[in-house]
Amino acid sequence: MPKPLIRTALPGPEAARLMALDSAYVSPSYTRDYPLVAEKGRGTWIEDVDGNRFLDFTAGIAVTASGHCHPEVVAAIRDQAGRLLHMSGTDFYYRPQIELAEKLSAISPGSGARKVYFGNSGAEAVEAAFKLARWHTRRELNIAFFGAFHGRTMGALSLTASKAIQKKHYNPLVPGITHVPYAYCYRCAYNETYPGCDMACVRWLEETLFRTTLPPEEVAAIFVEPIQGEGGYVVPPPEFHPRLAALAEKYSILIVADEVQSGMGRTGKMSAMSHFGVEPDIIALAKGIASGMPLGAMLAPPEIMNWEAGSHASTFGGNPLSCRAALATIDLLERELMANAAERGDQLMAGLKTLQQRHECIGDVRGKGLMVAVELVLDRERKTPAADLRHHLIQRAFRKGLLLLGCGQNTVRFCPALSLTADEVDTGLTIFEEALEAAVG
Repeated sequence: MPKPLIRTALPGPEAARLMALDSAYVSPSYTRDYPLVAEKGRGTWIEDVDGNRFLDFTAGIAVTASGHCHPEVVAAIRDQAGRLLHMSGTDFYYRPQIELAEKLSAISPGSGARKVYFGNSGAEAVEAAFKLARWHTRRELNIAFFGAFHGRTMGALSLTASKAIQKKHYNPLVPGITHVPYAYCYRCAYNETYPGCDMACVRWLEETLFRTTLPPEEVAAIFVEPIQGEGGYVVPPPEFHPRLAALAEKYSILIVADEVQSGMGRTGKMSAMSHFGVEPDIIALAKGIASGMPLGAMLAPPEIMNWEAGSHASTFGGNPLSCRAALATIDLLERELMANAAERGDQLMAGLKTLQQRHECIGDVRGKGLMVAVELVLDRERKTPAADLRHHLIQRAFRKGLLLLGCGQNTVRFCPALSLTADEVDTGLTIFEEALEAAVG
């Protein structure tokens, strides 16, 4: 197995040169946590432009599901590139898009068939779901959750409630969206304790919101992440989604599952909602769907995806290269990677819980499969968020050869490729603890 290798001061000379060019010519709206200028990758390893090698526990923000440059995915892309690069699915038919739609329908939760709309990203998939929910229900109101991240296009951004900076200067956003607390039991917005709470976060919708301010018969959909992503990798209790789905069904409200980050095998199941036994009405997919190629998909049963030709489309959505990459990715997920995600996720969770016993600053360890998080606190009793500690930890991990990302206010997320090995888990845990100790001082 390779090992992290730091040959130069970070950033190295070539990285520093390219970063200067980036500063001059690239939008300043991007957030970069550390000075990594990637050059090439294979599996869970990234090499930068100066020859430094890093163990990648980010997977391009949970995107390279099969690992960087998996040979079967690369072969599929190369083969398709020699056949057909583009023939817009908005106006024409082509084999990879049709075959991928059939496959996505087959692997989606539930027994019935689903139709598929193709875009280029998670935001586009959510945007399509947003429009379809309105079209189908003829209702204009929607519910989303605090902490949610659904994308940055104007409709998706209106559903998002992750960071205020994401909405600064962009108002007015799409009206008619009400945000409510998620089932974040570690930091319950209702000051309740699970399981004695009896899902107060769901009961409040009907007992208070629907009674006082939001007519349920005017609500088109509830947009919800099975596991909140950017909000902190928050895993709700098992009752949350079934109770939410039952409430939605009572008032003919659609459940839209944003599986952009949690789907495509990341949690050890093809759909994260499957852990909760819920079949959503509409599903949004992206990130890991095509191992790094740009692709988003929105799925719904034919009786819901009943909009007319011309109602919504995308010139580049579902392009042939991305569809072939997705088909190769799904084959790998079904053959081995989904099962590996479950096994390696258990190993990673166990290792992090062991570290929790040794380090008081680890307040919570949570996750499913390879969607795992550590929430850092200044003290466990008060659960005071340790945002600065999180920042310093990530920086020190980078300089030791481990790539990590944050989420929420004070949480470190672990979302490596689903091809992660047992030895790589152990290496990552070792570096993480070293970085944590150095950050704590």
